[in-house]
Amino acid sequence: MKNLLSLLLIAVCSTFFSCSGNSGGMSATAKKNIEVNDAITKAYEAGEFDKLGDYIAVDAVDHAGEEGDIKGLDNIIAEMKKWKTMMPDMKGTTTKTLADDEYVFTWSESSGTMNGQQMKMTGVDIAKFKDGKAVEHWMYMDPKDMMNMMPPPPAPMDSTTLNK
Repeated sequence: MKNLLSLLLIAVCSTFFSCSGNSGGMSATAKKNIEVNDAITKAYEAGEFDKLGDYIAVDAVDHAGEEGDIKGLDNIIAEMKKWKTMMPDMKGTTTKTLADDEYVFTWSESSGTMNGQQMKMTGVDIAKFKDGKAVEHWMYMDPKDMMNMMPPPPAPMDSTTLNK
């Protein structure tokens, strides 16, 4: 999985850096998409969920749900509120952002307290934009960080427990 993520990141970076059609830098649309992407993060961190309708389309799909796709702005906001309740002090630090007129790729680290335990998560978010709003989202997290978030496995049973 980690190798696949690394290959994906290399391919994306190669694509962005090898394109010479826009020698003047990033397009205005790509810059706007980054601004909107950053605004979503800031609204989440501040708990300003009422602002998210300005940045996320009503029919958006978040493919990073715990149980599959989360469809629609209201459901996405409900999921974000749930995560904000579980990790109220979460803050993100962006390592690198890449964008074109349709997608924003953000490599970042998030940290905060979850269930009394300090957590750190490194991952890549991919957001697809249309008409200035996010319409789809994917999240790929470092596997070691995912494992650290999981509860410990139950203790193995010994032979005295099995015979009862």
